[in-house]
Amino acid sequence: MRKEAGCPKCGNKKYWKIRRGARRCSICRHEYRISVFPVRLKRSEWKSIIKWFILEQSISSISEQTGISRYQVMRALLHIRRLMALQVPEVFSGTVEVDETYLGGQWKNKKRSKRSTGAKRGRGTSKQPVFGILCRGGKIWATLVDDVQAKTLMPLIKKKVAKGSTVCSDTFRSYTGVASGGYVHRLVNHGEGEFSAGNGNHINGLEGFWGYLKRKLAAKGGIRRERLNLYLAEYLWRYNNRDKKTEQKVNAVLRLVYGKNSGSQVAKT
Repeated sequence: MRKEAGCPKCGNKKYWKIRRGARRCSICRHEYRISVFPVRLKRSEWKSIIKWFILEQSISSISEQTGISRYQVMRALLHIRRLMALQVPEVFSGTVEVDETYLGGQWKNKKRSKRSTGAKRGRGTSKQPVFGILCRGGKIWATLVDDVQAKTLMPLIKKKVAKGSTVCSDTFRSYTGVASGGYVHRLVNHGEGEFSAGNGNHINGLEGFWGYLKRKLAAKGGIRRERLNLYLAEYLWRYNNRDKKTEQKVNAVLRLVYGKNSGSQVAKT
């Protein structure tokens, strides 16, 4: 069974068909096309690209190591990230952590018009908000969101976390309705310098991922906002597979390309 790709900008799967086989998202109006295989490469070439990708080499370095053009390497890596974006963890249960963060360039590098619309950091900033859920002893899931209001975050919690689970969060007002949603709600008060109550009530795991994500994105030197979801998918995949050896990771990505998802459709911006 094939997985239908959604809008590469917002993930919505409803669209209108428009000119020359393109699609227009019914929510954000972004135009995109569907591609099954964006670049023709031999299996050995795919494996070589994947190996250097796993080792976090640049496009130029991968091209030099493999003898494949930079353009083909770039298309191949975008295809890999789109396939990674389809790897969505199942519903979480047990003890989970929920939190939100904001992604964007350094404040001093933003345009004056951007600096005038929000604060430098934290809630109220003009940066891109991201919401995440981490299952203790398991995997992590995160997605770009329009805002961090309760009406946006609570449906995501209810969709991704099984009722009866223990949900750990900070004291942000958007999480006020967690207990009434059928969960055991545990709070950590960052405002009072509390980061762990000593009884497991913390969100240290998720905050650790946010730090990891921001360091990796900063090293890229700038990413277009419409591609941010693909890089988020990449680093979620890397984090969820961090305990595997390099060869295991290479084979896992190769299976995404040729294995059970080889017939998957992916969205092309």
